[in-house]
This record gives sequence, C-alpha cells and structure tokens, in this order.
Amino acid sequence: MKKCVARSLAVISAVMACAFAQQALADAAHPVVALLPGVTDPFYFTMHRGAEKAAKEENVELLFQVPKAWNTTEQVPILKAIIAKHPDVLLVSPVDKQQLIGPLKEAYDAGIKVITVDTYIGDGKYQTGKGDADFPLSYIASDNLEGGRVAARALAKAVGDKGTVYVENTKPGISSTDARADGFIDEMKKHPNVKVLETQYNEDDANKAAAHVAAVLARNPDLAGIFAVNTFSGTGVAQGVKSAGKTGAVKVVVFDAVPGIDRDLKAGVVDIAIAQRPDDIGYYGVKFAADAIRGKKIPTYKGTDFVILDKNNVDQPDIHAHIYSN
Repeated sequence: MKKCVARSLAVISAVMACAFAQQALADAAHPVVALLPGVTDPFYFTMHRGAEKAAKEENVELLFQVPKAWNTTEQVPILKAIIAKHPDVLLVSPVDKQQLIGPLKEAYDAGIKVITVDTYIGDGKYQTGKGDADFPLSYIASDNLEGGRVAARALAKAVGDKGTVYVENTKPGISSTDARADGFIDEMKKHPNVKVLETQYNEDDANKAAAHVAAVLARNPDLAGIFAVNTFSGTGVAQGVKSAGKTGAVKVVVFDAVPGIDRDLKAGVVDIAIAQRPDDIGYYGVKFAADAIRGKKIPTYKGTDFVILDKNNVDQPDIHAHIYSN
C-alpha cells in the first residue's frame, strides 16, 4: 500500500510539474521570474502577495507553484519543470540546505539566475568563490538565529526565568528552523535557572507536535514552556497544551503568525508569536530579480524584520496587519 501511495504521489507531482511548465510558456513578452516556495503554508502565500506587488511594479511575469509537502520529492519535480522553461530568475526556498545544492546547480548551469528566499543552501554565504553552494546571487530572509534568541528571551521572561522548557522543531537540515533552534538554545545559556530539554522533531506534522507535548508533559509534569519553531509546530503545540489542560501553566512562544493566532493569543493558548515579514521577503526577492535581469549588482544578503505579537497588542491595526493569511 505504501509503495502504491508513493507511486501515485510521484505521478501527481509529475502532472503538476508539467502543468506548471505549460503555464510558463503562456507569455514570453516580459522577463519571467519563478517563485518556488517550500510548502503549502500561509507564510508562503503571504510571501507571494509581496512578490506580486513587486512584479507589477517591475513589469515582470511571476510564476508561482507550491509543493504540497516539505520534501525533495515534492519540490524537485517542480524545480525541473521550471528549469525546462528557463525563466530569467528563480526565487526558491530550498527544503534542504544540502540536498538541493545539486538540483539548483542544474538551474544555474542552464543560465537561470538563482536567489534563495527564507531558506538557503550550503552555509548561505554566496558569491564567495568558495565551495559548491555559493552560486546563488542573494539570500533574502529573516535573521533566524536572532529570531531564536528573541524567542528565548521572551520565553525566559514568561516563565519567570526558571523552570524546564523544550524546542518543538520540524526536521533537521532546514537552514531556517535549525538556526532558530540554535539561537534559542544558545541564548538560554544566559538563563542558568532555565533547563532546556531535548529538541523534538515532528516532520511538519501538527498532530505529531501535539503528541510530543503530551509525551514531554508525562515525563516532566512541571514543564514551564515550549518554543515552537514554525507554523506546523506552533499549531500542534497550541493544541497539545490545550488538550492537556495546561493553558496558562505552560507558556508557549511560536514562530510565525498564522491565521487565528490572534484568537489563540487572546485565549492564552499561545503567549507570544513572532511574526516574520514574508511579504517583504517576496517583495525584495522580485525587486532583486528585476535588478539582476537588468545587469545591476544586488546584495548577497538581505535581512527582514520581526514583529512580536501578544494578547495586549494583537488587536492594534499596525500589529494585526502582520498576521499571515491564506
């Protein structure tokens, strides 16, 4: 049964990739920029809105297709379809910092300019003339290491600077979430009365994240707090805390401001949400792409800001505007 499902998914991915390739041929009158995110997620739909705004300003055609799951099996077939149709620039969120080096090098070797958004390949340091992953022109993203530090400081304050906490992560090998976890763990070293338990990995499955909460609580009934590093982790952790009847007792800091986060903040299920600026990432991605098409030199790195949401500020219009949407 698993083999049949795998074959079916492969066929579906191939058909979607072909459909995407045909779409790319629709209009070659203007420069073409392709945006290939990591997974179906409000974060990436919000990024797409920012990219659309810049595309209109720059008069470029913007292609967009989202993999259904965060893995190379879903992302690479779409990537190969993009390579076959040869856009001028590829904006891509690599789902693995090592496994996507080869496939993206194929795009580069085909003459397609590559810019990574949100996540990176290699060490994220590009145009250095060193290593096999420095060929992208630029990396545009939140400073995820600092984002993890921000989360640690917020959670330490929320738990009264003492107690036991842990990190709910998605999977190893993803540049953005690895950095958030590293920043969190490193910053917590400055808080000696806070004990950080072993990181849990849920493979972008909110149900697994909720199950982890129950399991960790069974082993550590005095658990004081949790840092959830991404959308799916945050959704699962919030549900797990609520199901355990620990709302308010276990403090929760989540990365990303998904639809409904305002409700969870006001209900106390989530204490703090750290919103990225995915619209800015998409906007600058297309702006940089347009400059590169015109032969202009672009920065090799562009960082975007964070906005911290809590129950006291989430209804303020300028703060509420940073919640992602579907």
